[in-house]
Amino acid sequence: MRAPSQRAPKEHNMLVDFKTLPETSRVWIYQANRSFSDEEMMDLKGRLDAFITQWTAHGSQLKAGYDIPYKRFIVIGLDQAQASASGCSIDASVHFIQSLEQRFGVELLDKMNVSYKQGEFIAYKPLNDFKKMAKDKAVSGNTIVFNNLVTNKQEYLSHWEVPAAESWHSRFL
Repeated sequence: MRAPSQRAPKEHNMLVDFKTLPETSRVWIYQANRSFSDEEMMDLKGRLDAFITQWTAHGSQLKAGYDIPYKRFIVIGLDQAQASASGCSIDASVHFIQSLEQRFGVELLDKMNVSYKQGEFIAYKPLNDFKKMAKDKAVSGNTIVFNNLVTNKQEYLSHWEVPAAESWHSRFL
């Protein structure tokens, strides 16, 4: 037991390793229309570190982390047990993502596009093209798609990369 005078130092930097966030953490997934280069990855990580370190909700630090799977998706995770994202903090994160779009010349906020695997390659298509490919049987229920509508880390780990038949994409097959 710790004596009252030996209180744990208050954490100021609330950037944590994404892997350590609880499964209940809220996630936001932004898919890029292309992969980031190694140089861009270094720049991107520095910007994410800086943003998350100062990200707040009504003055409370947010305990958050990020993942960049396939050098193509930006996944921001937030431990809501610590503090929930407010409208202002969500706006701040959207403005930050918009700044990344401009900085790297990528699309990150267009939800009307689909990312899916073609072997080891990740393809990115407008939803209408994906629908046409499904009709033409160029993609099937077994095609691995990225379900960017998952809302928490547990869903992200178990239902983000799934066969199209098990995702919202199944309505087009």
